[in-house]
Amino acid sequence: MLPRRSLLLRPAAALALPSLLGELVPGPRGAAAQPAAPAGFPDRPLRLIIPFPPGGTNDIVGRLLSEGMAARLGQPIVIENRGGAGGALGAEAAAKSAPDGYTLLLGGSGSLTINQLVRPNLPYDPATAFAPIGLIGLGPNVIVVHPSLPVHDLRELQAFARRARPPLAYASPGVGSTGHAAGALVAQVLGVEMEHVPYRGTGPALNDVIAGRVPVFTNALAPLAPHIRAGALRALAVAGEHRSAAMPDLPTTAEQGFPEIRAATWFGLFATGGTPPDRVEKLHAALNAVLAEAEVRRRLLEGGVEVEASASPAEFARYVAEDAARWAPVVRRAGLRVE
Repeated sequence: MLPRRSLLLRPAAALALPSLLGELVPGPRGAAAQPAAPAGFPDRPLRLIIPFPPGGTNDIVGRLLSEGMAARLGQPIVIENRGGAGGALGAEAAAKSAPDGYTLLLGGSGSLTINQLVRPNLPYDPATAFAPIGLIGLGPNVIVVHPSLPVHDLRELQAFARRARPPLAYASPGVGSTGHAAGALVAQVLGVEMEHVPYRGTGPALNDVIAGRVPVFTNALAPLAPHIRAGALRALAVAGEHRSAAMPDLPTTAEQGFPEIRAATWFGLFATGGTPPDRVEKLHAALNAVLAEAEVRRRLLEGGVEVEASASPAEFARYVAEDAARWAPVVRRAGLRVE
């Protein structure tokens, strides 16, 4: 079964996927060129590329999981932080590595899904570059406003934005980011005009929203939660169908009559495209064993990530593809593009 907090469309949406991601399910890709998987795989250290600088949520998730997986695989996993271009630089390094299962990528909705939709000239082919291993979890996105804005739910935000002149502004961590796409989705579903104000990362955007320079922000809950609790931000809704365990009193967009507004930052593990399926399966088993640990789940939840393990690499591949299919029309209508 797919994760209950899944961002997916129904299966019919997958009919349009080949043009977006190609066939993501690990399988024969020039099978003659694939290295055979020895019984002792892995028999040397692995590396995990985290396509963002140290210190953020991606880094926390990657380091936590690498510890547990290394213990189960019997080999150390060396962390390599390679930030830049919204995650594209790290993804490129993983895509161009040997397809032997020794190079892993911590991917996500921003670094993979949104990036490939807004960047037409990626230095790798998204259709064949990665072999999905497994879903790790979801960081629910939350729609917040500065407390000076006289709105307390999405209906009030919709009414206020329709009257606002000039248009109400929303912040994002950057052009083509998940936050940019999520803000565009909010404006589209509410049927209002909103002005996008991009920043160089979540921190600068959050600072200006707290200062009242930009009134609206949609982002992962983890960095917002302390400011919501302190009253520096007012949370309007969790952008999804299910309330967040980290903030259970906050209603969802679906509860407020806007089920189309669904946005979460997902995290998942990938190998280089063409990695033999038996190696992918072994990595998937190690990942899920770590995710089943109560202490790991607790620590991830503290970091704003709710664990949602996938039953198989193939199921995770479908999840990634359908997520891209859902975001593609949002990106197209909003004209999101990074040259």
